[in-house]
Amino acid sequence: MEVKKESVIFPLPSDSLIAKKEELWRVELPIDYKNFIKVNNGGSPQKQSFICNNHSYAINRFLCILEAPANTEMGMFDIEVIWTQLDERLTDDGDLLGVVLLPIAVLFAGDFLCLDFRESRSEPKVCVWEHENSAEFEPVSYHVADTFDEFLNMID
Repeated sequence: MEVKKESVIFPLPSDSLIAKKEELWRVELPIDYKNFIKVNNGGSPQKQSFICNNHSYAINRFLCILEAPANTEMGMFDIEVIWTQLDERLTDDGDLLGVVLLPIAVLFAGDFLCLDFRESRSEPKVCVWEHENSAEFEPVSYHVADTFDEFLNMID
């Protein structure tokens, strides 16, 4: 899967910044995703479509990891910024510390592609989080792939 190079958001995240975010979110990001984000931070894919639940989705842009999102024009696409805005709509347990669904891409029409940590804190699946039907502590999501690499291979 290729990303439009001009769409990548700089600075690219360092290993130490990614580790800091993993600690904050209380998850272990998969290696395939870490390798992707370190090169394609916030980029828009050349090919954008994938099928999930008999529906075609389009990726507008992958989200980025930034040290200081407020200091850049593209900071609105930072994972932390989006996660904070959607917080209670991305979990079904208000007492849980850390991330359950971590948004990693903006999809056409307001949905998000997420890493799904509900079954494992170190081996997340990939899902689509549906914004229209999700409510506080009632996220609605659809399984897309068992791994991030598997997901990348689904994009047309």
